[in-house]
Amino acid sequence: MGVRGREGEAAKGGRRGEPASLLLAFAWGLAEATLFFIIPDVLLTWLALTRPRLAWRACGFALAGALAGGALMFAGGNADPTAARAALDAVPAVSAAAVDEVGVELRQHGLGAVFLGPLTGKPYKIYAVEAAAGGVGLLPFLLVSVPARGLRFAFAVAAVAGLLRLPRLRHLSVAWRRGLHLAWWVAVYAAYFGLKGW
Repeated sequence: MGVRGREGEAAKGGRRGEPASLLLAFAWGLAEATLFFIIPDVLLTWLALTRPRLAWRACGFALAGALAGGALMFAGGNADPTAARAALDAVPAVSAAAVDEVGVELRQHGLGAVFLGPLTGKPYKIYAVEAAAGGVGLLPFLLVSVPARGLRFAFAVAAVAGLLRLPRLRHLSVAWRRGLHLAWWVAVYAAYFGLKGW
């Protein structure tokens, strides 16, 4: 059976799992925007390996979850910045220095600093707390968060979709794709924690 045939069977068998995948994307977006430390891109790119349409829908759910989580962290930063920063400090790879840097970025660049997170490896949750502590309004923060988070999620799915169009990759079996996916993310997080510390 060819790769397309296997993918077709996987798609048919997985349709009943769509609501669960979308719910998981929402929950993952919410968790990572609060105190979880693995980005939703891991799930989104996993889905994109065999079900790109579902992956695109999951982007929207992950974004909704991220906004909900961002609002929660914003509320914490607004109510008690010291306690919110202490909670951030307990998250792996988040340091007091990173929190201070985000505060400086927001003062220098305003809400445009939220777009710097994916480029500098600083989690979105820090921007939520520091934006609130800096007196930014919740609505402006969430409005900026839509493109800042949504574009990141969309880029991850688009990157996988583009890679799978390459001649050497598009004929790989689903098992090979998933193996490469896991290897990639293990390497990414090994490097990330190596640089940022646990």
